[in-house]
Amino acid sequence: MLGFATPARAATGEAVNPWVALAYLVSGVFFILALRGLSSPATSRTGNRFGMVGMLIAVVTTLVTHFPWITEQQAADLYAVRPDWASMYEILIAIGIGAVIGITIARRIAMTAMPELVAAFHSLVGLAAVLVGWAAYLNPGAFGLMVPMETIGTDYSLPMQIGAVSKVEMGLGIAIGAITFSGSVIAFLKLSGRMSGSPILLPARHIINLGTLAAIIVLTALFAMASPAETMPLIVALTVLAFLIGFLLIIPIGGADMPVVVSMLNSYSGWAAAAMGFTLGNTAMIITGALVGSSGAILSYIMCRAMNRSFISVIAGGFGADDSAGTGGEAKEQRPYKQGSAADAAFMLEQAEKVIIIPGYGMAVAQAQHALREMADILEEKGVEVKYAIHPVAGRMPGHMNVLLAEAQVPYENVFELEDINSEFAQADVAFIIGANDVVNPAAKTDKSSPIYGMPVFDVDKAKQVFFIKRSMGGVGYAGVDNDVFYMDQTMMLLSDAKKMVEEIVKALD
Repeated sequence: MLGFATPARAATGEAVNPWVALAYLVSGVFFILALRGLSSPATSRTGNRFGMVGMLIAVVTTLVTHFPWITEQQAADLYAVRPDWASMYEILIAIGIGAVIGITIARRIAMTAMPELVAAFHSLVGLAAVLVGWAAYLNPGAFGLMVPMETIGTDYSLPMQIGAVSKVEMGLGIAIGAITFSGSVIAFLKLSGRMSGSPILLPARHIINLGTLAAIIVLTALFAMASPAETMPLIVALTVLAFLIGFLLIIPIGGADMPVVVSMLNSYSGWAAAAMGFTLGNTAMIITGALVGSSGAILSYIMCRAMNRSFISVIAGGFGADDSAGTGGEAKEQRPYKQGSAADAAFMLEQAEKVIIIPGYGMAVAQAQHALREMADILEEKGVEVKYAIHPVAGRMPGHMNVLLAEAQVPYENVFELEDINSEFAQADVAFIIGANDVVNPAAKTDKSSPIYGMPVFDVDKAKQVFFIKRSMGGVGYAGVDNDVFYMDQTMMLLSDAKKMVEEIVKALD
């Protein structure tokens, strides 16, 4: 039991301990401050600290009000539940194991692997919601979910049953959690390269998805109204279908749209936690889940607008993928291009008056952000104006490039979003593209059969000179689409590892 009050207690008119309620309220305030801090790279560290403090308050409050060694009377005075299924030592050991695992992963994980790590953690949140829901179903008395049973036919053998409202909350929590788990597993496999990033389009997938979702809703209603003897097959079917729809919703989504998927799954994990919070009567879970769910949904909506996608199609699955699309996954026939050297780039960069840098996932792979910052510093010392242009879906996760640039201590005032800087490319002497592809691909504006069609991209073709750093001409972007920018008259391809090339440019500038 992870709460301080239960529906059963509320039904009998028992009040919540005011100190416990105040602690959870303070925890919620810290979570709100955390979200506010995370809205900007300049305050993100402070936001993280606020979130850590809020979670610490919530966890300590829950543990204090559920000491296994307090008496039943003391527990009743606190309006708490005295667990008889585990000792405090076992709980602390479990917390310690989780902390060690979390710290180890956080220290070892590379920034390039951060998107798939987020997807993996989302899957754990969803699975936790499913397990808590099933635990509440199998042992409702321990969770305070039992209410007096109305007469069902002539069966009076069970005087108590799970309340209908609790069943609805339980069903929603399990369903959303299962969708989050299975969807996040697919996202993890795609982001980590263990599964193709290309859309997997099933015949009549929208009809299948809508039918499955309708069945989940019907099963939830039947589960809420069923007698205790009839609920087991219903909740099993509900869980299985929810796991299935999670897979079906995510596998049709292509790699270019995966950042929105990560954001949407984040929202799902929040709503799953909120639903479980209602089941457990836990205010902290409700507040935290609602904050995560709503903020994730808002971020997904903003990103959909930035990519010219439909928000409804994100929820339905399979957005950004068309059965008739014919260009995804294959590069076009090789065309002539101009290849340059670090010395060529250095000479033209120091002659420029304005340079706009567009970073992408390739920069993250090469860990070139520090060398890039050094190059920008040298150019600014020579009187060149340097700005950074960040696309909303650059990399494979929202904010991926912002975090990398912040790690390299790039001044926040030099970093601009797409809508704030796109008009400046016409006045730029150099557009310096390092590891980006899809976000500068004009096919998004011209090729209706392209999987990225409709996504706003940077107008790098308007710059006087374009430098494009990529490993080789053989590969295409994450969306699997060739890029006409490679072959423009003003484009010079710098084919090399991003970090190595920038370091060579720095040496040439010096």
